[in-house]
Amino acid sequence: MTKPHRKPLWYAAMAHRLSGLALSAFLPLHFLVLGLAIEGEAELDGFLKWTDSPLVKFAEMGLVFLLTVHLLGGLRLLVLENFAWRDSQKTIATFAAGASVLAAFAFLFQVV
Repeated sequence: MTKPHRKPLWYAAMAHRLSGLALSAFLPLHFLVLGLAIEGEAELDGFLKWTDSPLVKFAEMGLVFLLTVHLLGGLRLLVLENFAWRDSQKTIATFAAGASVLAAFAFLFQVV
């Protein structure tokens, strides 16, 4: 069995896959919270008070990071599949990782 190529674009592809898995694990929780709004105002208000905790804010930063990684990874795939290969794609993948981190921290500073 051969080892996968541990190059920047391999890491970018793996980050895209893992962020997609993590986001799909989050969706049932999201739907559960949306269901609280249907059950009544008191249940939703109780949950929203809980979301003011610093741990939840930090988790939201992680969610924004995952969303940004997945979005930029998807855009990278669109470019890869629809345009000619370029060596500069490694630079773009690195820029995408940096942009993901910046977006997550910008969100954190907005909510804290």
